[in-house]
Amino acid sequence: MDVPVLHRLALNESPYPPLPSVRAAMQRAVAQAHRYPQFHPDDLTDRIAAWCRVASDRVAVGSGSVGVALQLLRAVVRPGDTVAYAWRTFDAYPLLAAMVGAQPVPVPLSPDGHQDLDALLVALDHRTRVVVLCNPHNPTGSLVTADALSAFLSQVPRHVTVLLDEAYVEFARDTDLPDTSALLDAHPNLLVLRTFSKAYGLAALRVGYGLGAPDLVERIRRQQLPFGINAVATAAVKASLRAESELRLRVDTVVAERERLRHELVTLGWRVRPGHANSVWLAAPDPIDEGAAALTDAGVQARHYPGEGLRLTVGDRNANDTVLTALAGLRMHQGAGRT
Repeated sequence: MDVPVLHRLALNESPYPPLPSVRAAMQRAVAQAHRYPQFHPDDLTDRIAAWCRVASDRVAVGSGSVGVALQLLRAVVRPGDTVAYAWRTFDAYPLLAAMVGAQPVPVPLSPDGHQDLDALLVALDHRTRVVVLCNPHNPTGSLVTADALSAFLSQVPRHVTVLLDEAYVEFARDTDLPDTSALLDAHPNLLVLRTFSKAYGLAALRVGYGLGAPDLVERIRRQQLPFGINAVATAAVKASLRAESELRLRVDTVVAERERLRHELVTLGWRVRPGHANSVWLAAPDPIDEGAAALTDAGVQARHYPGEGLRLTVGDRNANDTVLTALAGLRMHQGAGRT
């Protein structure tokens, strides 16, 4: 008999529903559902630009950050070009490459779960049009530091667009986090992706945005689907920006639970490295396959990569306690090699 799913910790979603003020804005927008949204999301673009303190011509809005990524690939990639990225990472990258007729070039992560920047640079050639970095990284939660990213960007050929996916940046607490606004001024071939799906808890509404040089953003906007951002999503994003301080407290709670979860897992014997996203990463040679089975038996849905790793979205306290109880039943090797 199948165990019912009690805690959905597989998709790095927020454990919290939209704030009351955001829900009220959505409900008001629903009352006008018989009206079309803007042909292009100009009002929302202007609002996001003001919030990010950049000119509107440096912002492209799309259907989630993955939608903006697809618009970028359609703008710069021709069939037969290549798209390079570290692997394992977000599953959509190779899918998007295939959608535009590009050849994906996966580059293995380093043994400690970081993106191997030197190996990525080696993988770039005359056919490469895009190289993807995910920072903080999905699924390991590792971070490319400011100096490392700056050095990497300085070595990327100008014909290659760097797609810097910062979907989880709000959860990062490292003082060495890159200053992407300064990097955008120095690198016109850089596009920074952000989303309202994770920290802002609007995953179902599909709104993301990209920050880049005006010329690059103009090319991306040409791929914008008319009427592509619906009015309910627009209202929710605008209300979320007005409620930013409340949402920041929610993010702080997730970060605190992430650190508690990691600490307790390490106490149980799991070798869990520090992470900077809204998840924790359990990796082989720890018994991640047995861990995945134990979680399933406990009604916890997690992202399992057999023989490789287990990504656990940080849920509410009850969900995280269920995780700890399930994994505590596994006998772990203590001591040497634990971090």
